[in-house]
Amino acid sequence: MTAEGNLRLVERIHGNGGGNAQLRRDVLRLLGLEDKLHHKPLELSGGEQQRVALARAVVTRPAIVLADEPLDSENSALVLNMFQELNYRFNQTIIMITHNPEAAAMCKRIVQMRDGHIVEQAPTVRL
Repeated sequence: MTAEGNLRLVERIHGNGGGNAQLRRDVLRLLGLEDKLHHKPLELSGGEQQRVALARAVVTRPAIVLADEPLDSENSALVLNMFQELNYRFNQTIIMITHNPEAAAMCKRIVQMRDGHIVEQAPTVRL
């Protein structure tokens, strides 16, 4: 199945048969995948496969996106840009688990945990 077919399948599963072609293109563009629409997973790099998985997670516009360590050195700027754009355009809440301080600094609020317990939480500017 191609990258685009992957996104269309998720849309069908969520009851949006035709999907939103413009949103699909926008998400793929934001993730630097617009030229990979017709590629199959084995034709994509590991980072590109991860970005297709992120696109699948957001293309149905869920109220909350939970992203566990979505960044690597290859794609962190693209992913952060996409999260910011989705938050701005659709008021989507994104909960991101990260050990990357630069990524955390771009968030509106940070919750710091240690040994499974919250040790501090505040708007980003205060931490």
